[in-house]
Amino acid sequence: MHGDSSDPNSSRQRSAYGERFRENPAILDLMEDLDRGLNPPARKGADASAAAEAPAMLMLGGGNPGRIPEVEAALRSEMERLMADGDRFERMIGIYDHPQGSREFREACAELLHRECGWPVDAEMIALTNGSQSAFYQLFNLFGGQDAGGRMRRILLPMTPEYIGYADAGMDRDLFEALPARIESLEHGEAGVAGAPEFRYLPDFAAIEERLLDDGAEHRDSGRGPIGALCLSRPTNPSGNVVSDADLTRLSELAQAAGVPLILDCAYGLPFPGLDYTNRSTPFWNPNTIVTLSLSKAGMPGVRTGIVVADRETAAALRRMNAVMNLSGGGVGPALARRMIASGELTRLSREVIRPYYAQKATAARSRLQAALADLPCRLHASEGAFFLWLWCRDAPVDSQGLYERLRERGVLVVPGQHYFPGLPADADFGSGAERHRRECLRISFALDEATVAAGLDRIADLLHRIYAAA
Repeated sequence: MHGDSSDPNSSRQRSAYGERFRENPAILDLMEDLDRGLNPPARKGADASAAAEAPAMLMLGGGNPGRIPEVEAALRSEMERLMADGDRFERMIGIYDHPQGSREFREACAELLHRECGWPVDAEMIALTNGSQSAFYQLFNLFGGQDAGGRMRRILLPMTPEYIGYADAGMDRDLFEALPARIESLEHGEAGVAGAPEFRYLPDFAAIEERLLDDGAEHRDSGRGPIGALCLSRPTNPSGNVVSDADLTRLSELAQAAGVPLILDCAYGLPFPGLDYTNRSTPFWNPNTIVTLSLSKAGMPGVRTGIVVADRETAAALRRMNAVMNLSGGGVGPALARRMIASGELTRLSREVIRPYYAQKATAARSRLQAALADLPCRLHASEGAFFLWLWCRDAPVDSQGLYERLRERGVLVVPGQHYFPGLPADADFGSGAERHRRECLRISFALDEATVAAGLDRIADLLHRIYAAA
């Protein structure tokens, strides 16, 4: 798409970077769907009549967390406390924070990470960003892109599928390089859950090690360039995969041996909101690891507060970038959450309320969809974390984009899986029988209320039965 010819500005010349934004990035479609599902516009007259006849839009896409009454009550109480405490409210909205983020909040985060995770970090090793999406943009372009020698340093995604929001976060179009995960079949699924067998993703360490550590002529002549950093989400968005402690340690060792940092995206992970249902993982950080955390999935997506834990040099670089890009970070999130972090209230809520809430919803949603699809060649990724089902519609006659469009017509919003494979070569091999894998998956959120999720899953199952039957 090259702009609307009726627009007198559509023929303006742009930079190569600017030209990319004549087209919609996949993350924009996801966020506009989210807004469409959660904030439908008011309609009048004929539009209102048409809207009333249309099927209710069921939001099973996007990454918006669910509304948990106990969490919302705690946040409301904290805001009331803040507003009643002298001029804290006026300072929150009326004064710029430090470019690295509120010092009080960073000190509270450092104390929590030392106390609950054993990480030897201080406030100068923490930088705040306007949401973790902003943190990825800054980190990816800090370590990836053209270096001083003219080489293109790429960000390696060591096991895809990976988060859709990474794809367009590079100032250079070809910033990412990805390796396919290995598919492990779990023939019997989880004990006590009826329905179709499950699968899970595992890192292909032979491929990762070969790409990172072999600096011979083959790589120099390939045109791929060196790797600038690794990036991995844990739990993984979209699949809910939780990389084991042993595998994460091995990835970290490979990154360190290659002289590049490991960026670990813990937006859904430990220590908050802690959406890991395996009970097998522990918080992970070392001086070669950059951990990103967020307040969003703990119930505060609107405050846009990302937390980066890194070495001092990287945190200082983010401070400088923040000053250029934003002057400072937003003050609402740090002011609202500082006491909850310092007191341990946020991690308590994560353990006792948020994690159990989503774990129960994961079991219910998985059981419902597995039972409904038991006679089809569909498989679910094992529900290990986050709040998504990752459905592999194996050998479906319609690809994930087509399924997304047909479901949207039926009033269900999901996310087509083909957008979760940035940087992956067209001939990437996921193993026997998985040649079309990247175009056969859907990401389905179960974060909203049970009635919405149940109705959406039933419509998904009904459409899949119709499509497979017609093939």
